[in-house]
Parts: sequence; structure tokens; C-alpha cells
Amino acid sequence: MDELLDRIPHRPPFRFLDHVDRCDPGRSVSARWRITGEEPWLAGHFPGNPVVPGVLQLEALAQAGAVALLSHPDHAGRLPLFGGVEEVRFRRTVRPGDEIRLDLEIERLSRRGGWGRGRATVEDEETCVARLLFVVVDAPTGP
Repeated sequence: MDELLDRIPHRPPFRFLDHVDRCDPGRSVSARWRITGEEPWLAGHFPGNPVVPGVLQLEALAQAGAVALLSHPDHAGRLPLFGGVEEVRFRRTVRPGDEIRLDLEIERLSRRGGWGRGRATVEDEETCVARLLFVVVDAPTGP
């Protein structure tokens, strides 16, 4: 299912998904992101005590949602953007060596966007939960 990663516009170093385990197009997705410790932003967050920023966990959940969204024929080739975030909670610190499991269920979907409910876990322990609003626009063409 890793070919699904090519459907999202994100590329390294800003693609945070390593593997897609399951995808029900337009409905749900389960993906993974392993924190290697080599990520350049870890050096400054925090020196001697590396911690994955919560905002990057939210971005990883959004990227997982983009896989489910862009795998649906009605949205293939479009550009998903963050529209908002609600009900965010960070519950566990994520560190190098951890693998984050990212699960997202799309609650509502229309041509213009929708809502998804995401949950990130490490070893079945919740690290982040959030409700994400996404907006879908036509992808720009040309330079």
C-alpha cells in the first residue's frame, strides 16, 4: 500500500508517513511514521532531550487523512489543505525510536472538504487526538 504515499503532494523532508497499512478511500486510513532520531529539527527540540513537536504529530495525522481523501476518485489529483483543528490533546511524549501509528476516520466529506477524527499512538498508548478540518482545492498546474 506504500504506493498510496505518492498520491499526496508531500515530499521529504516534509512527508511524515513511512507506510500505509490500510486505506478505505474517502473513509479511513491507518499509517505509520518511525522517528529515527536523524530528523534535523530534533537537534533543537530540545538539545539533549529530543521530543517530537505536537504540531508535527498533527501534520502527520493530516497527511494520513490526505491519503484516504486523495485515494477517492472524486478527489484524486486535488490539493488538501488544513482548514482548522479542534479538540486537540497531547497525551504522551514521542521520542526517537518510537513508531507512531496514525489512524484517521473521515466523518464528513464533500467536494470542498470535510472533517476527520485522528488518533496517534505509540505501542497502543495515545499520543495525540484531534478533529481536523480540511479544505480541498484544485491543484495548481504549471510553474
